[in-house]
Amino acid sequence: MKSNSTDQWYDLSLKIHRSYGGKIEVIPKVPIKSLQDFSILYTPGVAQPSRVISRDPDQSFLLTSRWNMIAVVTDGTRVLGLGDIGPEASYPVMEGKALLFKYLGGVDAIPLPIRARDPDTFIDIVKSIEPAFGGINLEDIESPKCFYILEKLRESLEIPIWHDDQQGTATAILAGLINALKLVGKKLSEVVIAFIGAGASNIATANLVIKAGAKPGNIIMVDSKGILYHEREDIDSLMFSNRWKYDLAIKTNSEQRKGGIPEALKGADVVIAASRPGPGIIKKEWIRAMNDDPIVFALANPVPEIWPWEAKEAGARIIATGRSDFPNQINNSLVFPSVFRGVLSVRAKTISDDMALEAAYSLARFAENKGLREDYIVPRMDELDTYIQVAVDVALKAIDTGVARVKKSKKDLYDEVVRLIRSAKSKLDALMNMGLIQ
Repeated sequence: MKSNSTDQWYDLSLKIHRSYGGKIEVIPKVPIKSLQDFSILYTPGVAQPSRVISRDPDQSFLLTSRWNMIAVVTDGTRVLGLGDIGPEASYPVMEGKALLFKYLGGVDAIPLPIRARDPDTFIDIVKSIEPAFGGINLEDIESPKCFYILEKLRESLEIPIWHDDQQGTATAILAGLINALKLVGKKLSEVVIAFIGAGASNIATANLVIKAGAKPGNIIMVDSKGILYHEREDIDSLMFSNRWKYDLAIKTNSEQRKGGIPEALKGADVVIAASRPGPGIIKKEWIRAMNDDPIVFALANPVPEIWPWEAKEAGARIIATGRSDFPNQINNSLVFPSVFRGVLSVRAKTISDDMALEAAYSLARFAENKGLREDYIVPRMDELDTYIQVAVDVALKAIDTGVARVKKSKKDLYDEVVRLIRSAKSKLDALMNMGLIQ
């Protein structure tokens, strides 16, 4: 059962998409005032930058828009809470990502759904388009295929590859968790964390949380068959069908709990749910069985596993969802625009786990400096300064860890990031004020 507000968002969104015929377009960034300009920008003048690039392909980052251009690539097999809806139906989501990339990060992004269900075919297609882009954002690809695709592309490409459902979501969750634990006076290294759902986002989050200092043995993961533990009857087959989940089954749950969601939540300090749309996936009585001051992240879209008010009634101290119409929205939209802004500005070769950690710490610091509250543990999407701060911090981490091709001072980075992010908003404001965007 959907809430009335959710149905209203659906109806309004459909009307707007139909009215505007999509959400993005391509416009020139250079002045054109006369016929002579075409001789400079196209033929014959354009032959010269092409000659330069033919001798040194890296010049494509200096002489074309490639330096700031990424592809948002999907096969449409795991779209939002909709599942396997195909590449065409994924286009509105990819287009929405492209809009956020530009508005929040000053990054030019192209939606690129492709019809390739076989992972190796998908990988070959993405490898073949590398010359056109400065980075690749993978999106909405089913698990466990998404882990394999990300690993292989990171091994073979010399541009940043990022799977937003893994790294972006994990980074946003970690930022929120850091601040939630501060508010309740608990330490990451000591809390018991129940993960409900063992798909791309929760597997990536568990790994990032461990890297940040959580004890693997204190993590309890639940998939569709129940709690993961190293003697579960399907563990041998899991080794071959999903080695990423298998690795977590082996190193988590030191007390070897068995059962399902209620058993996982008993005595837990935190629950991070990224499973399937609710409500009713998590019940109030299960929240009551958690430790004092429980933290509840119910992140399924469009409807969380438990409504926030129900979690509050059950005793939850801090509650987060994936929705913008509730407090504490934990969403990868807080992460991907600034991370790519940072890596593109220093032309990084990859996005490492250390860079994702830095993005999480930066997000957490921003919210803490603004003043933490139980209904404010991460920045809001409309706080544009957070994107500037995170982009600069990620770029500096790329330089410090040796994956940046271009080294810049903190001031130069800040000035560039501010210019690019604020320019995107200013251009949109100008077009709206002139009536060119109704």
